[in-house]
Amino acid sequence: MTLSDIDFPTPGEGADCGMVREILDLIGDKWTLYIIATLKDGPVRFNELRRRIDGISQRMLTINLRGLERNGLVKRTLFPTIPPRVDYELTSVGRTLLAPVMALVTWANINQETIQDARVRYDAS
Repeated sequence: MTLSDIDFPTPGEGADCGMVREILDLIGDKWTLYIIATLKDGPVRFNELRRRIDGISQRMLTINLRGLERNGLVKRTLFPTIPPRVDYELTSVGRTLLAPVMALVTWANINQETIQDARVRYDAS
């Protein structure tokens, strides 16, 4: 398969290539796939989300969640308790990302050794 085999939308077909690129950039962000996958089973509190995503800082989690919320993929619910409780969950649109995201995660898990072997061979040459 080549890129010419893929039926990409063109601007003449009603697609805004700039907007599509922005959405793909959002989804392809370093942390977005982890956040989407972590929210797959339902609402999660902010601190629990941070604990489940190894290596993400509080600041980066906040920035990414805001972006996902702004784009309608994640819903933020604030509970007026002391201390305040904040839950995050996927919206209906965000849930439509689960199948492709989990397919990418599965693909990465299946192919990680093959890719690592290819890196070692390449670096040795």
